[in-house]
Amino acid sequence: MSEKIKKFILPENEIPRYWYNIQAEMKNKPMPPLHPGTKQPLKPEDLFPIFAEELSRQELDQTNTWIEIPEEVREMYKNYRSTPLVRAYGLEKAIGTPAHIYFKNESVSPIGSHKLNSALAQAYYCKQQGITNITTETGAGQWGAALAYAAKVFGLEAAVYQVKISYEQKPYRRSIMQTFGAQVTPSPSMSTRAGKDILTVHPTYQGSLGTAISEAIELAQSTPNCKYTLGSVLSHVALHQTIIGLEAEKQMEMAQEYPDIVIGCFGGGSNFDGIAFPFMRHTILEEKKDPIYCC
Repeated sequence: MSEKIKKFILPENEIPRYWYNIQAEMKNKPMPPLHPGTKQPLKPEDLFPIFAEELSRQELDQTNTWIEIPEEVREMYKNYRSTPLVRAYGLEKAIGTPAHIYFKNESVSPIGSHKLNSALAQAYYCKQQGITNITTETGAGQWGAALAYAAKVFGLEAAVYQVKISYEQKPYRRSIMQTFGAQVTPSPSMSTRAGKDILTVHPTYQGSLGTAISEAIELAQSTPNCKYTLGSVLSHVALHQTIIGLEAEKQMEMAQEYPDIVIGCFGGGSNFDGIAFPFMRHTILEEKKDPIYCC
């Protein structure tokens, strides 16, 4: 009887060198986001006041299928990538299924989640542009922890607005951010006009991601040489996360299998996009049978 292989790990030289931009291959392109003032399609330069310039270009890029991963970022990826593709034999047995179940273990990153894949890229592009300060929001704290780590790696100052109820309920997550040198502020706060306005009307308000985003963007726009970063939702974040699915493709080949179903958690979308988009490209190009995608 052959020995069961439980996990598949790529050698460092097979870690992907490019991110996959699904927009470039979509037959029906997403409608462009509109400028809130002019109602015209956004141009990259419209985003420059908030985001690093290269990230702004990536956000609206519907032309380039493959975006090269900067060597400095790829070197940092090597600290924890490739992440293992693991065959869940125990789960298969527990639920009595004949299906083969695999999961991509992104928890092996230094901060315990997939969020670092984009945090490193965003911090790098800010550093390359000469930015000295970055700011963001976080809820439970995973993105804030990832950005704090990435900022430390690339020598940037990080300010994180954490939803107040999470700031109070998750002191250890807050401590992780502070350990990496980030300034962590419970949101809403009295440090921004947006926070002051909310607290004036609702003094006991426990916060929301929307409020924390408003405070982070306000800080970025009022602080010299500072840019805002975001951990999910946007296209350039999904782009960076495709490192997950691109690795998984190669690892499934090692397992001599191809998925019938691809499942990912879906909040802001970065986790699902990261695992699913590289497999979706075969569907778009009509190269392989279409898996079922679930979230």
